[in-house]
Amino acid sequence: MPHKILLVDDDKNISEILEFNLKNEGFEVEAVYSAEEALKKPLAEFHLILLDVMMGGMSGYKFAEQLRKQEITTPIIFLTAKDTENDMLTGFSVGGDDYIAKPFSIKEVIARVKAVLKRTKDKIAIEEKINRLTIGALTIDLNAKEVFINQEKVALTKTEFELLALFAQKPETLFSRERIIDIIWKETPYITERTVDVHIVRLRKKLGAYSDVISSRTGYGYRFNPDVL
Repeated sequence: MPHKILLVDDDKNISEILEFNLKNEGFEVEAVYSAEEALKKPLAEFHLILLDVMMGGMSGYKFAEQLRKQEITTPIIFLTAKDTENDMLTGFSVGGDDYIAKPFSIKEVIARVKAVLKRTKDKIAIEEKINRLTIGALTIDLNAKEVFINQEKVALTKTEFELLALFAQKPETLFSRERIIDIIWKETPYITERTVDVHIVRLRKKLGAYSDVISSRTGYGYRFNPDVL
């Protein structure tokens, strides 16, 4: 699937040249000629935005600022005739990922585009790895709040998921019932230690053959046992 690039530049000659060459490199390109027009697009669906700084109406900096305030993290490469250090710092401070001064060569733009897309891909891969625990047959997706055993999804309640994730992220820790209540039920009053035990029993049942992955020590509490997996 080709990467989608949104090109925002009010200079139609430059825009057409960039669009033609980026498409030749296999990118899917959509060109608009103002920040106002760009704001009407589904911005989160693009893999990268090539953004002119000096445009009639809203500037590229202001546009980028709005995107970041909306928590849209699509990478932005600024294109600008202004190349002072302050201009560059402004670009990065409003959420830009790279900054290309005009006049530029097409080869430079394509190289920068590919570099930013690679960095973004690597960053996403690292974040996914950090937010996904795989221990033997068990996979816990901390972002999607899902659990899989041997790649088959296990339906857990919110509390059951939180308990399993708590134990799995700190397998070396023995959690007392009191500490579990403080972490899992910190905003819920009148939770008893018996409540913890009931939820653990239900969780173990759903884990089936791997129920012993949560082990208990009488009088102390519960911990994660990766050896079972």
